[in-house]
Amino acid sequence: MDELLKLLRANALESPKNLARMLNSTEGAVKAKIAEYERTGVIRGYQAVVNTDRLDVDLVRAVIEIKVTPEREGGFNRLAERVSKFAEVESVWLMSGTYDLLAVVTGRNLKEVAFFVSEKLATINGILSTATHFMLKTYKSNGVLMVEEQPDERLKVSP
Repeated sequence: MDELLKLLRANALESPKNLARMLNSTEGAVKAKIAEYERTGVIRGYQAVVNTDRLDVDLVRAVIEIKVTPEREGGFNRLAERVSKFAEVESVWLMSGTYDLLAVVTGRNLKEVAFFVSEKLATINGILSTATHFMLKTYKSNGVLMVEEQPDERLKVSP
């Protein structure tokens, strides 16, 4: 990954002027490169990393392991794209190992997530099985720590 993409991943709100300064480049060159990344689909969007534990909302997030039967013509792609289109689904990845797809799902409560798995996901032709793991607490998301380090309040001991 080039340095511009690394900087944008760390802080997408950084101005092109500051990015150019950090990269020893020109503002115009940085703007042109960002526009190219957006046009070619390298950059798919910009998002804030939100610590939902700090919000006054009750959300339930789950990671779902999905085993599928690959389709003759589309392999895993068609099923993965179908799963991705549900509003409850935040992310979907093709995985190696004991399951094929990994999905992150959000709901307002356990019942809503359970309903999604049993009535929407498991009923898709080609899905063999699922295993749902509920997320209890987020410590780090998208490279950002969610817990603030507490100052060490122990007394200093000197020899």
